Amino acid sequence: MRAGINALTLVFVIGVAAGLALTPDGRHWLRNPTVMLGGEANASVQPASGAPASAPVPIASPAPVLAAVTPLPDRLAKGGLRVGVFGDSMADGLYAGLYRDLRDQPKVTVSKFSEVSTGLSRYDYVDIQAKTRRQLDEQPIDVAVILFGTNDAQGINLEGTIHVFGSDGWKAAYGKRIDDLVTLLRSRDVAVYWVGLPRMKGERFDARMGLINEVVEARMKALNVPFIETLSATSNGNGEYEAYLANDEGRRTLMRANDGIHMSMAGYLRISRPVADRLKRDAGLDGPAAPAV
Repeated sequence: MRAGINALTLVFVIGVAAGLALTPDGRHWLRNPTVMLGGEANASVQPASGAPASAPVPIASPAPVLAAVTPLPDRLAKGGLRVGVFGDSMADGLYAGLYRDLRDQPKVTVSKFSEVSTGLSRYDYVDIQAKTRRQLDEQPIDVAVILFGTNDAQGINLEGTIHVFGSDGWKAAYGKRIDDLVTLLRSRDVAVYWVGLPRMKGERFDARMGLINEVVEARMKALNVPFIETLSATSNGNGEYEAYLANDEGRRTLMRANDGIHMSMAGYLRISRPVADRLKRDAGLDGPAAPAV
């Protein structure tokens, strides 16, 4: 039995290392191996004794019943709209774009809750559910804009069972973490908007991010939560990755960083604009600006 468990653990460790090598923030994680694989942290990623590597779990779990939230226009009428951006390093850039998009709205504030090298797969590294709960306790908000995924092409340990990335068990486990996060936010009267991942340069990595997009979009549909896709805005006319895309004036502009994953500032503004437009529409702010007084 011990040999079987050790072999399973070795497979998981190899899978984690491979997953990190394919994630944009993986270099940071690999520089801190003790956080990932040593000491007490190591115990948290091992399966329970005799647990299967990937037990069959239904992919489409029933959607939880979400608490109703106060409409955005009502929040504005009471004084303002506090927007928080959650996610990983990609969300850092989304925050920068959204901050610029909404800075002309005096009743709207945009705050950054995102953190580099985080995601929904590795709660033994950073437990996003617990972290978000602490953040909401410290700084209440009205709207959560979420963008996770670039670090999530890794196995998930859920209740002692390790689910390999892309398996049915993984999809169910990842979907549960999405549901739990949205449920937490809605229980605090926070409106949720989930932003999809953009097109990626590497074919294999793009396919992995596409799978994550599919799971997220399916959960948002089940939860009746807005999902704002970014693939169309970050692909060329053939639906493929291209670093330079035409801006609003038709001029070819560098939209991506050298890693083929992250964006330039112009690129982040490209994916933040539809988010800002949706927020303004839902809040009743998409009409002519009121004259300054």
